[in-house]
Amino acid sequence: QVQLVESGGGLVQAGGSLRVSCAASGTIFSINAMGWYRQAPGKQRELVASITSSGSTNYADSVKGRFTISKNNANAKITAYLQMNTLKPEDTAVYYCNAKALKASGPFDYWGQGTQVTVSS
Repeated sequence: QVQLVESGGGLVQAGGSLRVSCAASGTIFSINAMGWYRQAPGKQRELVASITSSGSTNYADSVKGRFTISKNNANAKITAYLQMNTLKPEDTAVYYCNAKALKASGPFDYWGQGTQVTVSS
């Protein structure tokens, strides 16, 4: 089992910055990628950014050049960070941490509880 604990988020003015963090614990050896998704009211959940165990990253077109995903392995945890710069009102959403793991039964997605990011105009 993998546990994901998110932190960060909050309210910021347009053009500002925020960082959200996600600490993964438990059977972290099974994780092959971590990422951040977001869901705005009335919209589907969408991928924002992801990072593989080898450090390869992927970004949604809407956040390229503004957001940076990174990770750190220490103290039996993997912590993924999403640094969000030049925030726009359309970035307002609940941001969910995701960990893609490989279990004996096959691929499995773990999700965090979500953290609200609100960007005021």
